[in-house]
Amino acid sequence: MPKIDAFEKNSDAYDDWFEKNQLAYEAELKAIRQLLPEGHLHGMEIGVGSGKFALPLGIKIGVEPSQQMAEKAKKLGINVSSGVAEELPYRTDQFDFVLMVTTICFVDDVEQSFREALRVLKPGGFILVAYVDKASQLGQQYLVNRHKSKFYQQATFFSTPEVLDHLKVAGFHSPEVKQTLITSSTDQTVLDGYGEGGFVAIKAFRGD
Repeated sequence: MPKIDAFEKNSDAYDDWFEKNQLAYEAELKAIRQLLPEGHLHGMEIGVGSGKFALPLGIKIGVEPSQQMAEKAKKLGINVSSGVAEELPYRTDQFDFVLMVTTICFVDDVEQSFREALRVLKPGGFILVAYVDKASQLGQQYLVNRHKSKFYQQATFFSTPEVLDHLKVAGFHSPEVKQTLITSSTDQTVLDGYGEGGFVAIKAFRGD
């Protein structure tokens, strides 16, 4: 079963985080945007939540198991279907790219989720997976304090090598990795690779 109880009960608190952590939010969006090519692409977000990433990234379609979160995204004009990452309610070869932001922390089967993403992608399509790296300083803080969090008590955290391995097993190839560093109250730095930044985004292509 998807881990949605906390999101059903605390959808407003979820949105509040982005208001209180604007700098981190902007850095996360910046990292993802650097992996998105220019031009019109037909994309979909798995675990679209309340639309905090889909809306600014121009994604009009999403799947979400939490009704409370889905209703918020729908009010933003996003076409949200009810469903889970392991069994997407979309036909094969439908999207240019699929986005997952922190969703892997809450799925039951990460490799099945990636295989489903692969299925709905067009030939040459790609997945974007973004998450807090378990091996980073930020990731370790999340782990230590997870019992205090409304959202992360039941979450599963991954290191970047683990995510890369799951993507490879699922059939993705040619990964490109970005990481965020926030070095001052105004500076947002996005670097290639991983190992320094807390938030990591990976782009990987469908293997054809």
